[in-house]
Amino acid sequence: MGARRSASGGTGLPGAGVSFTAADAEKTKGVRRMKRIATGLLAFATLVFALATWAKAAGAGAWAGYLAAAAEAGMVGALADWFAVTALFRRPFGLPIPHTAIIPTKKDAFGRSLGDFVGDNFLSATVVRERLARIGIARRLGEWLASPGSAERVTTEAAAALRGVLAVLRDEDVQAVVGEAVTRRAAATSVAEPAGRLLGKVVADGGHRGVVDLVTVRAHDWLETNHEDVVRRVTQKTPGWTPRFIDHQVGERVYKELLRFVTDIRDDPQHAARGAVDKFLADFATELQQDPATIARVERAKNDLLERTEVQELIASSWSAVRTLVVTAAEDEQSELRRRIRDGLRTFGQRLATDPKLQAKTDGWLQDAAQYVVETYRSEITALISDTVAGWDADDASRKIEANVGRDLQFIRINGTVVGALAGLLIHTVAVALGG
Repeated sequence: MGARRSASGGTGLPGAGVSFTAADAEKTKGVRRMKRIATGLLAFATLVFALATWAKAAGAGAWAGYLAAAAEAGMVGALADWFAVTALFRRPFGLPIPHTAIIPTKKDAFGRSLGDFVGDNFLSATVVRERLARIGIARRLGEWLASPGSAERVTTEAAAALRGVLAVLRDEDVQAVVGEAVTRRAAATSVAEPAGRLLGKVVADGGHRGVVDLVTVRAHDWLETNHEDVVRRVTQKTPGWTPRFIDHQVGERVYKELLRFVTDIRDDPQHAARGAVDKFLADFATELQQDPATIARVERAKNDLLERTEVQELIASSWSAVRTLVVTAAEDEQSELRRRIRDGLRTFGQRLATDPKLQAKTDGWLQDAAQYVVETYRSEITALISDTVAGWDADDASRKIEANVGRDLQFIRINGTVVGALAGLLIHTVAVALGG
């Protein structure tokens, strides 16, 4: 269907912007009733004028002149107000009289003016901040959250929204995003220097000694358990021209010395080997922080590790585990996650309802947010009003506006008739008095 041109010169789809509802149709019936009453009053004034004029010409008393003057002025007032009211919506008698059919021809200008009016008087930062300050949103929100059932309701709605979000997200898309984000973040983060500081702190506090103790104990136990295996491995490395029994003696000797060395380290906290380990770890911690070559090697190792397929698959698969965990917790009303959310909301609500400082801070945040929205999107909001009005068909908009305000406008016609008649009577009376 093609677009039709409105009276204002714009184009719009028929009925695209204005819907004439059943309520509007009912209001239109009321407008018609009031029009009949106002027109009937004009007809009554015309009849009275005609009869009074005839009576005056027939020699009736002075009263006929007073009545004719009042009726004549009432007719003038009724006709003038009929013209004014009609000119708002259409051209009287279809005549191209200037400044008539104001609403159809000035619809777009009205829309712009309405948008500017709303923007200047309702969407100003001062008005919004003052209104929010009077409302006291923070206190009301706190009281509502602290009331029975509110925290549970918010938790239930949040859990449903969370499940909905997780349901529409494709695992492969999220996994790709998570993998790329983790990899990029890890690649951009230096691990050598933080690791060096951590290792230096551990060595300084002696935190590594428990690991050394564990290693020596496990090494001692392994040597005792694998006596024959150690001797056999040593003898396999001896020259082939030596006698077998000598090879065995060498293997036993090596085994005993190795066991004794490990035992001494295990039992002696001050053993030199332990000191060598301490010094090695301390030096390595310093190199991790200060030696460019060591730092570069660690970073290369980190990047090589991140590029391995196994690591990328592990990072990507973490989303599935997190998703399953969150969905399960969101569906279970007795889960620890939902219980903590409920308790947290209730506690926050109680504090927000009773703590003036927190209320002031929260209200300030809300006012700042509202001010930002108003200042940033004011033009878009006012444009919505003006563009919506501009998109209305002029005739349809005129009909709808007349249906909603036309009944009250007919009272202008009625009042014009009555006031005109009284004014005419008063003027005639003063004229007679002055001329008499």
